[in-house]
Parts: sequence; C-alpha cells; structure tokens
Amino acid sequence: MMDVEIAKTKKISILGLDKRSVSDLAWCATTYGANRLYWIDGYILCLEVYEKSFEHELKNKEFPISQICYAEFPKYEKIYEVDKSLQIPIVNVSDMKIFQSILKAILNENK
Repeated sequence: MMDVEIAKTKKISILGLDKRSVSDLAWCATTYGANRLYWIDGYILCLEVYEKSFEHELKNKEFPISQICYAEFPKYEKIYEVDKSLQIPIVNVSDMKIFQSILKAILNENK
C-alpha cells in the first residue's frame, strides 16, 4: 500500500500586482514568453513565476509569485488574438481553489 499525502501550499506571496488593459497584458505575456493566460470569474491573469519558486514551495510550502498582472475580461474565450497571426491560449481556472484564493486576494487589495 502506498502512502499518499496531499501537502497543500500554505501561503502564496505576490510580490508585484498591476491592473492593466487586456491588450497590454496579452502583448506583454506573449513577448515575455508566457504560454497561456488564466481566466477566472471575469478576469484574466498573467503570472510571472520563476523556477526557484517551485523549489521554495517544495521546501517551505510557500509559493512566491514575482508578478501578477490582471485585467477585466467578462466572457471566457479559449484563445485571445494579440495581433495578426499572434494568439495566446486562455485556460479557464474558475474551479481551482488556488486561483480562487489568488483572485479573492487581488480583489480585496483593490477595495
């Protein structure tokens, strides 16, 4: 019998947060090399996460995100066309607890 432990991340630290226009966010994401954006409850998010963040999470159960940019994006679409022949996929993460917690923190920060 194998022992399985679900070791949830205890804390997420967001080091930078900016609200942007959809077009600026999408252009930045594609030029930065992000391969997807995340959609949750009327917003798109772009997360800048470095490899060291995953190592830190494994050691400490804390996950640092260096930058999150977000924009209002009422209707979910699978693909956003950034420019002619330049598209970025959008993943619907509405049912994921980690993204629900991140969005809640973002919206509370901006009240």
